[in-house]
Amino acid sequence: MKKNVLITGANGFIAKNISKLLQENYNVRFLTRRKTNDQEYEWNIDKQEIDVRSLKDVNHIIHLAGANIGEKRWTKERKKLILSSRIDSAKLILNTLIKENISIESFISASAIGYYGTLTSDKIFTETDKHGADFLSHVCLQWENIADEFKTKNIAKRVIKIRTGVTLSEDSNGALSKIKTPIQYHLGACLGSGKQYMPWIHIKDLCSIYKYALENIYLEGAYNAVSPEHTTNKDLTYSIAKHLNKRIWLPNIPSFFIQWVMGERANLLLEGNRISAHKLLESGFYFRYKELDDSLKSLLQ
Repeated sequence: MKKNVLITGANGFIAKNISKLLQENYNVRFLTRRKTNDQEYEWNIDKQEIDVRSLKDVNHIIHLAGANIGEKRWTKERKKLILSSRIDSAKLILNTLIKENISIESFISASAIGYYGTLTSDKIFTETDKHGADFLSHVCLQWENIADEFKTKNIAKRVIKIRTGVTLSEDSNGALSKIKTPIQYHLGACLGSGKQYMPWIHIKDLCSIYKYALENIYLEGAYNAVSPEHTTNKDLTYSIAKHLNKRIWLPNIPSFFIQWVMGERANLLLEGNRISAHKLLESGFYFRYKELDDSLKSLLQ
């Protein structure tokens, strides 16, 4: 009998790709704000309302819900939404499971490499390193803390937290598309110094990591979902240009200009550290796309 997997963040590109990977071997259902088919169930995070039928006989929950961090300027209201869309949504699920006396096998939560702080240094961060001190670190810390409560309150046997880097995909709203578009029109340029690292992962590898976490009962805790290859902003920009048969001829875009346009979230583009994938590799996970060149070839050609 197929096990039941509930995925939040149903309208996101990652959720759609994970569901495609799982649908052959699992019964996949979704939580969404507006139901459109039989596999979807409605919830309202602001009102803390949820269709309890979504949780009946559920075995695993993959929590991907959360407002896009890079989409809009970080006003006070936007910051509040970024935080609440992740934390309050998880609290709603947890409290409902407790109320309905339902336990699950695993709770797998998205997180981000922003956990370590948005900065550039010589350090290579591993899962044992402490969290940073900026806004995004604060978001990731609370995100992971609420995930851990599923185990401390005896609702989930396992909790896995996937700290994701820049996801390279064919999504028109994704990072690759945003970098690729100006390059296609001969307007591409490195950002700031161009020396900041951009830990990345191919969408297919990211989805495989979630499936891997789902199926391997010995996995628990935090895992960095990044390629083993370390890449700078300059490396990424020039590699994309090469695959598009374009040239980068403009000078680097000054940091002060990016900060003026984007405000506080500019650090997402201007800062970046190396992140280790060693723990995931040691667990036995195989990356299909370890190298940037192979990854871009699959997505751009």
